[in-house]
Amino acid sequence: MFVHSTKIRVRYADTDQMGYMYYGNYAEFYEVGRVEMLRSLGLTYKAMEASGIIMPVTELKCKYIKPALYDEEITVKVVMEAMPSVRIHFRYELFNEREELINLGETMLVFINQEKNRPCLPPDDFLDKIKIHFN
Repeated sequence: MFVHSTKIRVRYADTDQMGYMYYGNYAEFYEVGRVEMLRSLGLTYKAMEASGIIMPVTELKCKYIKPALYDEEITVKVVMEAMPSVRIHFRYELFNEREELINLGETMLVFINQEKNRPCLPPDDFLDKIKIHFN
């Protein structure tokens, strides 16, 4: 299992008229957490795309518990519980500044060979960097 956390501040532009983070923006926070998790391993979406592999989201789940509020610093905890194959599953836990759980989410992504437009296994360098977390 691999766990990584990153912090993101709720900007004014992220909120609705009530000062709550707009519901659609939680998926963006998931993406930032996911990108930073991969970056912490020395991996980037940019490099993967340059090698011909893309990772579209095929499923998204989101459960709202408490609102994220304007100017709060939100901790996005990303959990990868299983070694990825053609698909990669991420689980998210968002916490406010008082360390209260405010949101739960999940995404499923699939590795796609851009040239063939078909699902494929993750690149070897990706597997090499991630496998140490799944012994």
